[in-house]
Amino acid sequence: MQFNKHNFLVIHQVVEDDVFPDGTVLKKGTKVIYAMYSMGRMESIWGEDCREYRPERWLRDGRFLGESAYKFTAFNGGPRLCLGKDFAYYQMKFVAASLLRRYHVNVVEGHPVTPKMALTLFMKHGLKVTLAKREKSKL
Repeated sequence: MQFNKHNFLVIHQVVEDDVFPDGTVLKKGTKVIYAMYSMGRMESIWGEDCREYRPERWLRDGRFLGESAYKFTAFNGGPRLCLGKDFAYYQMKFVAASLLRRYHVNVVEGHPVTPKMALTLFMKHGLKVTLAKREKSKL
């Protein structure tokens, strides 16, 4: 979700004069646009390895540790934090754990992995994968 947020561009309008923490003055009626898609790939936010798929960046001592809602903006931040955030994380963990416990998942070799920008962001050609059954583990 760092790379492929559902909404790749967010537009808000200032309802009263305000000032950003960096000192930028915002006048009432100003449109504020931020590109979540681009923010997920910015070195200034994520570091030199920002374009690498590294799920372990979210782990500290083996446990999931989320980032600030203002850095990882998939669920917005402040008073308009997404109500479904906790459910989305729970559902993601449940599905991922269920699949990864039973299967090795690999993207089909040569399959183009290309995002398609529409109202929401999705995969232009889908995501073709192969599943290989894992040997039974003794959990």
